[in-house]
Amino acid sequence: MTDILFSHLKDRDWLKDDAETILAHIVSGGLGEVGVSREAIHELYYLLERTGHTPADILSKVGALTRIANLSWTSTTTDDDLLALSLITTYGLSSVFDSYHAAACLLRDSEHTMVSTDETYDKIPRIKRIDPRQLAEKIREENAKRQKSKR
Repeated sequence: MTDILFSHLKDRDWLKDDAETILAHIVSGGLGEVGVSREAIHELYYLLERTGHTPADILSKVGALTRIANLSWTSTTTDDDLLALSLITTYGLSSVFDSYHAAACLLRDSEHTMVSTDETYDKIPRIKRIDPRQLAEKIREENAKRQKSKR
């Protein structure tokens, strides 16, 4: 989900249109409550800092994300920490952020589903990764069908 949030915060991005489609669908309740690991805030800080954003700008942007309807920010626990370290060890994950996102998915999402372009999650057998480009296309198709049926 971090790639969707980061794309949303950027002025231009290859994933921008898809990210906006997904976020609008989340806000409307189309995906129910969507869990996001609080570690995404840490990752976004580093990504935004690397792209030249000031701390005040980062605070403003990330603060706005936390107010998006139907996004639920989950805190980390010791269980997350230990599982994240285990995932690094077991599956060779190279990013501590990826390992925390995967741990949160495994511990808190009964369907173990992640929306991400990052194929590293495919290494973890219990996680089902949905590419946001495919999800956005499905949402657009459903919206088009609804619009046709209203006519």
